[in-house]
Amino acid sequence: MNTNKFNTHKAFTFSNEINYSEGGIVSMRVLEQKTGNVSLFAFDKGQQLSEHTAPFDAMLQVMEGKAEIVIGGESNHMQAGETIIMPANIPHSVKASEQFKMVLTMIKA
Repeated sequence: MNTNKFNTHKAFTFSNEINYSEGGIVSMRVLEQKTGNVSLFAFDKGQQLSEHTAPFDAMLQVMEGKAEIVIGGESNHMQAGETIIMPANIPHSVKASEQFKMVLTMIKA
């Protein structure tokens, strides 16, 4: 199953592919495969994903802005250029300290 949401064979910049929405969170799927997916998010300042768990490991890369990522109760203040791994089945949350964009790569077993 190949459900690539972006044009192939053409360079792009993640930050340019998604826009902010006032008071909201915007997401789009970049790639979707049986073995995992890549998603792009844009958070307006103060927006958040409340604490939850996922059955798969995930890697979060901050493309623009700043956010607080809490994993297993440990707070991580992150900014553009930084990456963090969120292990499967560990509670985590995401809160925009300011407008920020991130790429989330989820790897399925």
